[in-house]
Amino acid sequence: MTVDDCYQLGYVVKTHGLRGEVQIFLDVDSPNQYKKLESVFVLNGQRLVPFFIESISFNGAKAIVAFEDIHELADAQALKGKELYLPLSALPALKGKEFYLHEVLGFSLIDNESQKDVGTIENVIESGPQLLFSIVTADGIEILIPYHKNLLKDLNREAKSMTLAIPEGLLDVYLNNDED
Repeated sequence: MTVDDCYQLGYVVKTHGLRGEVQIFLDVDSPNQYKKLESVFVLNGQRLVPFFIESISFNGAKAIVAFEDIHELADAQALKGKELYLPLSALPALKGKEFYLHEVLGFSLIDNESQKDVGTIENVIESGPQLLFSIVTADGIEILIPYHKNLLKDLNREAKSMTLAIPEGLLDVYLNNDED
């Protein structure tokens, strides 16, 4: 299993107590979905190492975790700052217009007004509160399109397409080849 097969659940914040427990931060929308978590992968260098959970108790987006085979403070300190991952297959399936960012990579982006295929979503850039889709046209031109849920008109998982109400004039900025 590689990092590309997983999503980041969170990271180890610090040790907790003297018996090897750690405090973790869950960087997810609904931490309560992970109350029955049995194991996680810890990124150690370039490798994902499985750690089995003995106990876990939640307080909002933070949790106190006791891992099997970690019973000493020194062992717990070695985990401080390490990223925690779960397989993509562990994500709950979304319905309707909800999507995971990794899920739409490779989707065709359709302009709602013209119903034309603009290009392929190659990357999703998280720029503060604003998401940007990096679209590559058939001619190899990169277009950056801001995303907001109100712009999403259709998401077709079977056709691997997303229809957006692209702000008027935005495509012209990228595609207008007229030389003045």
